[in-house]
Amino acid sequence: METLSDLNTFAKILTDKGYNGYFHTQGAYAGKLKESISDYLESCQKGKDSLSKQDLLLTGYLQWSGDDKPRVECSMWVKYLNGKFSLNKMEVARKDQFGQLLKKSELTNLSVISAPKAAEVVALVNDEQKQKAGKSPKRFKL
Repeated sequence: METLSDLNTFAKILTDKGYNGYFHTQGAYAGKLKESISDYLESCQKGKDSLSKQDLLLTGYLQWSGDDKPRVECSMWVKYLNGKFSLNKMEVARKDQFGQLLKKSELTNLSVISAPKAAEVVALVNDEQKQKAGKSPKRFKL
């Protein structure tokens, strides 16, 4: 299910799906999706980084409410081949304020077209405690 796109198309499709926050490409080059990837590729051309693998790792937050609140992190493995990009795999993790994993979901066999919207991905790992008050133990009344 591989769809190859140029950087502008690739970034526009994902941005339109809600992936509009800041990302890191290969653990550095912070910026919006397109800028982060562009900065990394530019650095590779200048010889500062090497494009040793054809897979790029993009990481970022899909939901952030502050250091003291849980957050949703997203990692995308993007295949880069001859100036074209395709999305391979996505991993979404909900972590608490201390970085401990609360819930994780992995999506494989993706393409940039078939990738779910950011809100749908967040919902996969964001199942809040459903109706805490309604789940009280049964009590007998006399």
